[in-house]
Amino acid sequence: MTPGKRKVAVVGVSLSDCGRVDDATPYALHAQAARRALADAGMDRSLVDGVASAGLGTLPPVEVAEYLGLRPTWVDSTAVGGATWEVMAAHATDAIAAGHANAVLLVYGSTARADIRAGRRTGTLSFGARGPLQFEVPYGHTLIAKYAMAARRHMHEYGTTLEQLASVAVQARANAALNPEAMFRTPITTDDVLSGPMIADPFTKLHCCVRSDGGAAVLLAAEEYVRDCRTPPVWVLGTGEHVSHTTMSEWPDFTISPAAVSGRLAFERAGVRPDEIDVAEIYDAFTYMTLVTLEDLGFCAKGEGGAFVEKGRLTVGGELPVNTDGGGLSAQHPGMRGLFLLAEAVRQLRGEAGQRQVRKAGGRLPELAVASGTGGWFCSSGTVVLGR
Repeated sequence: MTPGKRKVAVVGVSLSDCGRVDDATPYALHAQAARRALADAGMDRSLVDGVASAGLGTLPPVEVAEYLGLRPTWVDSTAVGGATWEVMAAHATDAIAAGHANAVLLVYGSTARADIRAGRRTGTLSFGARGPLQFEVPYGHTLIAKYAMAARRHMHEYGTTLEQLASVAVQARANAALNPEAMFRTPITTDDVLSGPMIADPFTKLHCCVRSDGGAAVLLAAEEYVRDCRTPPVWVLGTGEHVSHTTMSEWPDFTISPAAVSGRLAFERAGVRPDEIDVAEIYDAFTYMTLVTLEDLGFCAKGEGGAFVEKGRLTVGGELPVNTDGGGLSAQHPGMRGLFLLAEAVRQLRGEAGQRQVRKAGGRLPELAVASGTGGWFCSSGTVVLGR
């Protein structure tokens, strides 16, 4: 195969046990997700020559690879928050296409919830106070406060309402109700969201993601491996990545996320348009993230996100199903959740999503999906377009 010309497919995906997992270590969740993904693909671990991991250990992914019994010749430990996994998928795709690797395992696991319950960490994990952050951290400018400020700016600029933001949470919960693996499945209303305890104005509790334990794994492989895999391939059609800022003073516009760049690049490289996408999996640590990312990916014009998310458009049966597993708002959110977006997108394209399976006209399976991860406080973005 000519270097740089190989097609790349996702051949295996899986989640570890998720939700409330009090009796496992993060390493164990990595291993559980990895074993399940390899079994999903029907691929022997000896064929895996690339490992990508971040967020665990002193030397990730060296420690993770050792724990899994792997000795990779290609590694990636890029850490850009929740967008990490879409960015890693982009790097792995390039490496496989160029012949630098043949099969790359992306793997993650976290006991964020269990650690708090056991007193191993506190609820607010500091990103540190060195470098540019030293000008913000002393004043209590938390991650959630930054997202709240951005949401307020969008409301001021475009008239976006609290009810519109709340509808994102309501629709995420409606999707989670169809997912037996989701952490919270009981339906909620707009009033439930608006009347909840205030966390950071304008976000009440249900505007914010859940805190869970869990892990995920995604296995990418060169096209010549596909014929021997157990599952049908889901092809990586295009990717994009972008970083914007770390301090709020360097963010040019609070209403524009880095997905405006990563999305444009991914769609251009895939040769598809946003209006051709059947399913969108979008990072949703807060309701505003979903709304503004939909704008920036081109599903609606800037400022029209509020109207776009209304009237059930984001549900499994809606015009653009978004976060079909329930997302970080209802399904699970163990930290850097971007890998879960890729796993759910693949399951939807393969027709393996059970009750929450998206169907096109005539009962046909979706053909195109996008997964877009966000890191930090809109500091980074990675977008991946996938197709059958």
